[in-house]
Amino acid sequence: MPLVLMYHSVDHFDEDPHLVTVSPGRFERQLAWLKARGLRGVGMGELLDAHAAGRARGLVGLTFDDGYADFATRAVPALLRYGFGATVYVVSGRIGTYNAWDDGPRKPLMTADQIRTVAGAGMEVASHGRHHVSLPGTDDTELREELEESRAVLEELVDAPVTGFAYPYGHATAREVEAVRAAGYDHACDIRPEEPSRHALPRAYVGDRDGPLRLRAKLLRHELRRRSRV
Repeated sequence: MPLVLMYHSVDHFDEDPHLVTVSPGRFERQLAWLKARGLRGVGMGELLDAHAAGRARGLVGLTFDDGYADFATRAVPALLRYGFGATVYVVSGRIGTYNAWDDGPRKPLMTADQIRTVAGAGMEVASHGRHHVSLPGTDDTELREELEESRAVLEELVDAPVTGFAYPYGHATAREVEAVRAAGYDHACDIRPEEPSRHALPRAYVGDRDGPLRLRAKLLRHELRRRSRV
């Protein structure tokens, strides 16, 4: 499986205790670094389709968790300049509000209009649940609602199928992975799954400290892990 990078927010910041924000300048340099190495960022649907067809060489998955407003205002314009695509994982019950699930600085989330705009620009819109809760702590009814209702809301919003999911906090046991598959999602992103699969895809975190040396190390580490699994 090709490398998949995990972003959250692209914005200027004074404090970032949870290390979820990449400055616009750093993000631009990271995209330039990928392009200079003949790599192109794409969304997960395109990446998996290319992988299945044996055409994934030179592709890197770009994912953005939580659906921050700066995805629309800062990330997407930069992605389009480089000819890149990406998948954004939206918390359907928080659209147009803010990141109420964490104790860091308040960051606005995309509005319904912004979500439609990024989808129209070619970005893949996918689900991050309804309320950004840790799914292993839910009962079966709440789990089903987090998965099914979030997708229904987003599909109505963008008027297109929503086939991807990302586990909030990267928390997923075999129960949640099976529930995502049973709910009809085509694929799902984790962070460091114990048993990688199409519904528990590993990703490499990217933050503001990731310059050329650290990006190269992540690329090499991914390649070594991929070869060890062959």
